[in-house]
Order: sequence, then C-alpha cells, then structure tokens
Amino acid sequence: MNFCNFRLPELDPSGFIASVRDGVLAGAVIALLVFPLTGGLYSDGVAQASPATHVGSPTPSLPSPPRLADFAEESASPDARHVANWVAHSRDNSDLDFIIVDKKLARVYVFDDQARLRGVTPVLLGAAPGDDSVAGIGSRPIAEIRLEERTTPAGRFLAQRGKNASLEDVIWIDYEAAVSMHRVRPTDPAERRLERLKTATVDDNRISWGCIHVPVAFFENIVQPVFAQRRALVYVLPEIKSVREVFGSYDVVPAHPYASAVGPVVVTR
Repeated sequence: MNFCNFRLPELDPSGFIASVRDGVLAGAVIALLVFPLTGGLYSDGVAQASPATHVGSPTPSLPSPPRLADFAEESASPDARHVANWVAHSRDNSDLDFIIVDKKLARVYVFDDQARLRGVTPVLLGAAPGDDSVAGIGSRPIAEIRLEERTTPAGRFLAQRGKNASLEDVIWIDYEAAVSMHRVRPTDPAERRLERLKTATVDDNRISWGCIHVPVAFFENIVQPVFAQRRALVYVLPEIKSVREVFGSYDVVPAHPYASAVGPVVVTR
C-alpha cells in the first residue's frame, strides 16, 4: 500500500467530534479506575497513595505548670513566696528540706524536700537590723558585742545539728558567726521572750544577739526532725538588700508562659 496516497475515510464532522469526545471520556474513566485521584505512581509503575492533608494549623501544646512551693492555707510575704517558689522551681535546695526565715515578719516556714509546708511559727531575731554579720563576731565574748552588731545575717546556709557551749541541741546556721536556731530561752524574765512570741507585732520580736529563737514545741516537733538524718538549707531573707541580690533568684510565675496563657497558676499539693 502506498502510504503517501493513504487517506482517512471521509467522516461527517459532527460524528468525528462525537467519537473523539466519547474516546476521551472512556479514557478518563479507565484512568480513574486504575489510578485514583489521591494516588500517584512509583517509578516502577505501582500505584501510590498521596499523603494525608491536614486542615488548619495544629494547636500548640502548653507547657506544664511550673513547680511552686505549697504554702497550704498560710499567708506569706511576697519575698517569702518569691524565694520559696524559686527554690521549688530551680531545685536550688538539691532535694533537701529547707527553711525560710522572714526577718521582716519574724516568721519561719519549714518545707519538705518537695517544697510542701511542714509548719510555720513566729520567732525572735537579732535586735539590730542588718543583713551581714560583723567580721570575727563569732569568736568574741557576748559581753563585747554592741547592740548595733546583734544582727541575724541574711543568706543561703547549709545548716546542720550540733551543740553550743552549754551542750544544748541547736541547728547551726552560720557556725563561724555563732548564729544558730534553737529553743527560746526565757533566761531573763525582764526580756519577756515568751510573751514577745505571742504578740501580733513584729518589732518586739527583735531581742536576740543574732540567733533565731523558736518556740520549744515547734523546735522539737518540726525543726529537729528535718535534721534528724541529714542537713537542710536555711534561707534567711534580707531586710535591707533585695532577695534577688542575696540569692540570685528570679520570678517563677510571671516568667512562665503557662501563667500568661491560662491565667493564675494553681498550686497542686
């Protein structure tokens, strides 16, 4: 056959268009049956499913609430809460029980290693305001210590049980400065130390030479058990300096994204 002279059979134009149209539709149906719209082909010709499509943006998950100190139902000053929450969040206590001494309010808060409050009590403190001990004061006779030198030093102290010169059980806070926590001693009736602990005022709680005087029952039932097996940390809050200056602490709640996202953080026990 001479292909140069080969011609297609004459077709009616409308019939030709219909044939093409029917052929395209038939091919499309076959393609859909073999290769679904949601699929594709690997290089070897095997059908492949398309990855799932997500509608909208995923909801970001909020961080967990910060670890805070549990004061239970007790009230506390902003400085005491600030330091306690910082200790709980940063674990500055290294999983040891810890005590916060609030000199401005003359109160002591005792916490377990998980920053849960064990107890709180009023205390007697150094008669003179101030955040530092006088150099060498621990080796000087009491009679030589002037009134303005009778301060309870502020700071972070790794405290431990011990004995004083009278062989009395005490908790040494700063051994070099001879500062300890011990039972209140009503040695001089004129000082009315027991009565001072019971008043609602704070000024009359400043009477000691620098040591922290605790009610007897509180010392024996709350403080001593904390030190029965190991040491504990004592954070004595400043009254002249700032807590951040003394401890290098930071605000836990406002800085935590959970607080700004959902409102106030609820402390869980």
